[in-house]
Amino acid sequence: MGLKELIKVKSTFIPEKYLKMSRQELEHRTKEIKKSLGKELFIPGHHYQKDEVIQFADATGDSLQLAQLSAENKDAKYIVFCGVHFMAETADILSGPDQEVILPDMRAGCSMADMANIHQTERAWEKLQDLFGDTVLPLTYVNSTAAIKAFVGKNGGATVTSSNALPMVKWAFTQKERILFLPDQHLGRNTAYDLGVPLEKMAVWDPIKDELVYSGELQEIKVILWKGHCSVHEKFTVSNIEMVRKNDPEMKIIVHPECSREVVSLADDNGSTKYIIDTIENASAGSKWAIGTEMNLVNRIKDQHPDKQIISLNPHMCPCLTMNRIDLPHLLWSLESILEGKTNNIIKVEEETSHYAMLALNRMLAKK
Repeated sequence: MGLKELIKVKSTFIPEKYLKMSRQELEHRTKEIKKSLGKELFIPGHHYQKDEVIQFADATGDSLQLAQLSAENKDAKYIVFCGVHFMAETADILSGPDQEVILPDMRAGCSMADMANIHQTERAWEKLQDLFGDTVLPLTYVNSTAAIKAFVGKNGGATVTSSNALPMVKWAFTQKERILFLPDQHLGRNTAYDLGVPLEKMAVWDPIKDELVYSGELQEIKVILWKGHCSVHEKFTVSNIEMVRKNDPEMKIIVHPECSREVVSLADDNGSTKYIIDTIENASAGSKWAIGTEMNLVNRIKDQHPDKQIISLNPHMCPCLTMNRIDLPHLLWSLESILEGKTNNIIKVEEETSHYAMLALNRMLAKK
């Protein structure tokens, strides 16, 4: 979220009294309000959330899964989304008009999503059309703003998740000769590579310089990767892998496909958050794992599987800073605001944006 947006929500910053409450007070009051609101309240919690928040979640999952569960929960009048801004937007797009989606802290953004804004994207699209004509189909990772999803929907493309990126990219190539993949270059590169697209046929669009980065013949390009990344997953390095291999050759390494191509290629396995969770769940007792994903989740997996040896691939990794904006004081503040009839931090996507974003989402969902 940019400076202008932060200024707009300044008046909704949390009252200081919540920051002074003890953990016990916060938990007791949150339990009371949850019980009081009953089925009118639904709290989805993303896998990367803190344990202090996750304990009150009615469902845990990835961003799209939680948005879908929110939409399916017709009894819920209030959806207090414990995640980041783009996730709450998706929940609003999918949910009904009589449901309110609330983000406990409006500062909970996503650096990756912010790396592709609509103005940059429209400028890039115009230049790419000049270079390649009508041969490019846009795809966007669901980790993107509603405006980017709408842009993709309006231009015939679809959203993808880390779980279904492979079939979605495969589908995209049946529609057009080339794809533009936003906003995460690493997921796009790893997915296209797995489909057999050589690295030398992939270019990068730099939105800051407003130019295509490529050294070969333009007509050879099959994939145009937006120069964006996840600030968490990009911190896993080849050196981290080399250190694990040196310290314990028996340890298996599993990483998220938002990691760089170099890291994914050296790991034993890679996959979505759900894939990582399921893989560790199904692994044999006594097995050893170094996991390359967000630290809150790694610690949670470790606690849930004491029969296995689990570490973070990067021992110096910090939790996702923006995701961690959501904490127990902000959650309680949101719930008390509902009780008082003064709901704040409501996420509402404009109607036209919602319409076109829904097209992109539906094209993806139709492929399942």
